[in-house]
Amino acid sequence: MTRILAAITLPLSIVLTILVTIVCSVPIIIAGMVKLLLPVPGIWRKVSIFCNFMMYCWCAGLAALLRLNPHLQWDVEGLEGLSKKNWYLLICNHRSWADIVVLCVLFRKHIPMNKYFLKQQLAWVPFIGLACWALDMPFMKRYSRSYLLRHPDRRGKDVETTRRSCEKFRRYPTTIVNFVEGSRFTHEKRQQTHSPYQHLLPPKAAGIAMAINVLGSQFDKLLNITLCYPNNDRHPFYDMLSGRLTRIVVRVQLEPINEELHGDYVNDKTFKRRFQRWLNMLWDKKDIQIEEI
Repeated sequence: MTRILAAITLPLSIVLTILVTIVCSVPIIIAGMVKLLLPVPGIWRKVSIFCNFMMYCWCAGLAALLRLNPHLQWDVEGLEGLSKKNWYLLICNHRSWADIVVLCVLFRKHIPMNKYFLKQQLAWVPFIGLACWALDMPFMKRYSRSYLLRHPDRRGKDVETTRRSCEKFRRYPTTIVNFVEGSRFTHEKRQQTHSPYQHLLPPKAAGIAMAINVLGSQFDKLLNITLCYPNNDRHPFYDMLSGRLTRIVVRVQLEPINEELHGDYVNDKTFKRRFQRWLNMLWDKKDIQIEEI
């Protein structure tokens, strides 16, 4: 694609993406206000169904925009056996803002609508923040180690947020999504975190451990997603918007959530170490898989 065509495509894609987001998020926000003003379980359930439908419309709109790129190829394996009637815990490596678009577009017809663990800063993004609040997505506030040393009372706040949010998801089939690295992968972050992986940051286990602890056997499976952009590894989101994205690779692996993954991650140190070893083992395999792609 020529630079001139990319320069035209970029602003057009941004405008269309914003338009789709506004059209779909405003009804969700209004429904969320109804949910806030009328705290009746029956109304809450109907509002939640409506909000999930509007999120599906948003995903469908993004899918339509991606189809405008004639060069884009999807390389996907492992969608067999998924159901919109099940509860899933989805973990994925995090490369770019494009990841959220890819997961929404790819899985919209296969599993319940995704619920993301989001950074607190996103709560203040116009339309998106309010819409995510109405969809009951948990906003997580991250603290540095130095801050926690000065304010030990803030320890475990993310865990409590996870617990409250997961309780809401008992009411209807849900897919809880967690980018367990906690941040988008860059080579600078890889060096800063002393990551033992070539293509990944070290995984953080607390969020998914708490989700499993709260929802327990309600989860049918763990979806272990490996995602990469082999031809556009440096700026996949920019390339997605400018029409330069040429290949999206997604590998889906269904993992059982055994009894050994249930436990008190906060207070049981033995369980915590065992859970971290299990997650690190998944990440070892994921790093090899990305290298082979």
